[in-house]
Amino acid sequence: MLCLSINILIWTYSTVLGVLTYTPRLVSVGFKGGLGSVSARGTLYNDDADTPSNIVTWRGNVATQHTESRKKNLFLQSLSEEEQENVVSGQSSGRGEIEDKDIVECLEKDVTFWTDFSKVHFHPQSLYQLNGLWMDVQEFDNYGIGKESLSWGSQGEEIDERLRFFVEECDHIQGFQFIVDDSGGFSAIAGDFLESVADEYSNTPVLLYSVRSPSSSNMLRENKKQIVSRNLHDAVSFARLSSFCQLYVPVGLPSLSRSKATTHLCIDDQKPYHCSAVYAAALHSIGLPLRMEAHGATTDSNYVSGAVHINDLVRMLAGQGRQNMVAILDVAMPAPSVFGKHLGQSFLENLQPLTPEVTEDAEDLQALEYMAVHGVFGSGGDRASVSEVKDEICAAYEGEAVKPKHCHLSTAQCPLPIPLPFPSIFGNLISQHGQLLTTPISGALSRGSLDVHSIPIAARLRSSSAILPFLERRLTNLLRHGTVQGSSASPLLRSWGFGREEVEDMGESLSKMVLALNPHSLSSSDSD
Repeated sequence: MLCLSINILIWTYSTVLGVLTYTPRLVSVGFKGGLGSVSARGTLYNDDADTPSNIVTWRGNVATQHTESRKKNLFLQSLSEEEQENVVSGQSSGRGEIEDKDIVECLEKDVTFWTDFSKVHFHPQSLYQLNGLWMDVQEFDNYGIGKESLSWGSQGEEIDERLRFFVEECDHIQGFQFIVDDSGGFSAIAGDFLESVADEYSNTPVLLYSVRSPSSSNMLRENKKQIVSRNLHDAVSFARLSSFCQLYVPVGLPSLSRSKATTHLCIDDQKPYHCSAVYAAALHSIGLPLRMEAHGATTDSNYVSGAVHINDLVRMLAGQGRQNMVAILDVAMPAPSVFGKHLGQSFLENLQPLTPEVTEDAEDLQALEYMAVHGVFGSGGDRASVSEVKDEICAAYEGEAVKPKHCHLSTAQCPLPIPLPFPSIFGNLISQHGQLLTTPISGALSRGSLDVHSIPIAARLRSSSAILPFLERRLTNLLRHGTVQGSSASPLLRSWGFGREEVEDMGESLSKMVLALNPHSLSSSDSD
């Protein structure tokens, strides 16, 4: 049996890369499947909940379904060895006979679950397991299955209580970050959870990242009925999730390996291990300013600048101008030097979207942007100072033919560290500290954490009319299959729990989003 889990985590580096530290003002919630070799109770405090009880409450026949525990890979074995050494001697003396190069090779060949490369000790309250689902993650692939898998009336209070536990640990809560795989059943579960959060924490902003793997966008082998179901799932999933958050960021390209965002990377789209590392790095970087300590209204540290509160971020991108709540995530990984051009491109031109279905090179005078840059190089091969980064990026914007209406810049001198479980996705034009070279390094085409120890990175959220194709596609599919009288898809929507009035309300909500960005779009959608 493959168990599906909801992870309630305090997030700083990334839930995907598995580096966890406590941030007392920001709570993040992630939805994903497959626990692998990690207990659903977490790994802290040696909770021995599997010990059988001496109390007998059932005297009838008992049927036990049992599967063998998944064997730990070399990486997890090495962590266990370190832990045992710490218990015995009080300090670690290394990984024994397991070599780092063997761990890297093992991870590249054999990662099935996200727990295969996680080094987090989970709190007992941080995982919620959906029991009784005898299916693979690939089968947990639509809104209806998610709706059937969890009864919020009976199980929701327990999930709410787990979130409440972490909220009460915060000295002051900035807001919630939700990271949701909305391509399947977790969308329905997340929708119920978000609705509960919106009711209980009505004045607390919610930032939602909907993250998908390349495989979830592949419809080449689907028949017409499956394509209609998939299109409707995308439409209702977006409509429902976006109604319970203040800022919504779609993440996940149909083919990450062929995108401009991975020009200097070696990505295998069939490996979520590869794709998740890129997305995790971008999410970590865009969230860095939320974790910075503010240094006053007029002064910044020599190492960081531009700290923001999550409420400020939401107001900045979604609370002014056209009040568009759907933002585009761009990344430059690794980021080039802020001085001069790399391969004929300016620093800003190196930022490429990780959000699907966006218009390239859209000229939008009403665009709003928020950028985080850290660890970039200046002249002479040294890390650029905070003031140099600010000056050069301001100058780059001044040189643009079309400038955004507003841009907030946050910067830090520290680069993105590359821990051991990070996949070998760096090309041979990337140096040990992430500099972009002009001459390839001899040897392997791809390099990992043993060769690249850190990289400079830039990430950007932008509210722009470039998101229109994403919005229009969902609106068109909802109108075509969901609201047309006598549509063959109506029974499907009813089986997912949506009546005609609710579908019409969702259509009206999506129409308003499209109209806010392009008042002429609705007439063309209706004509389709």
